[in-house]
Amino acid sequence: MSNEMKISTIVAQGVVVEGDFSAEGSVRLDGVVEGNVKAGGYLLVGVSGKIHGDVEASSVTIGGEVTGNVNAPAKAELTSTARVIGDICTQVIVIDEKAVFQGRCDMNQEEAKPRKRPLKESRAGRRSAKEALRDALKAAQEVQEENEEPAAAEGAVQEDGQV
Repeated sequence: MSNEMKISTIVAQGVVVEGDFSAEGSVRLDGVVEGNVKAGGYLLVGVSGKIHGDVEASSVTIGGEVTGNVNAPAKAELTSTARVIGDICTQVIVIDEKAVFQGRCDMNQEEAKPRKRPLKESRAGRRSAKEALRDALKAAQEVQEENEEPAAAEGAVQEDGQV
């Protein structure tokens, strides 16, 4: 068992912590925390464990309930009894069958900088849909007028020829 996996703090079933909870090492939580949880190492939320706040640890295994966001850069694992309502930010995620996860999962662990989108081509030289429609209608109207003029001219010749 690595140092990260050695549990240094246990919050037993029946214990209720009101407020934020922080520990330097790895933590096993079988009780209830009404606040944010921060573990310096690994966090194991047992089947009876409940957290109503955000979670931050290098890696987490959740078997209980978490209502809040989870930030576990190394790994996040949700067992079949897990119930997570919130976003998860991690590099590796494992979700067992029957686990409940409602939220977003962000697996991009680069710096939390917003990614730049590629610039779209310049709109110079491009027409809007409205302008294109206006030009098309104008062209259609000109064609219609051109078709009407020869017909009117033919009618004038026929009248002259009959007189």
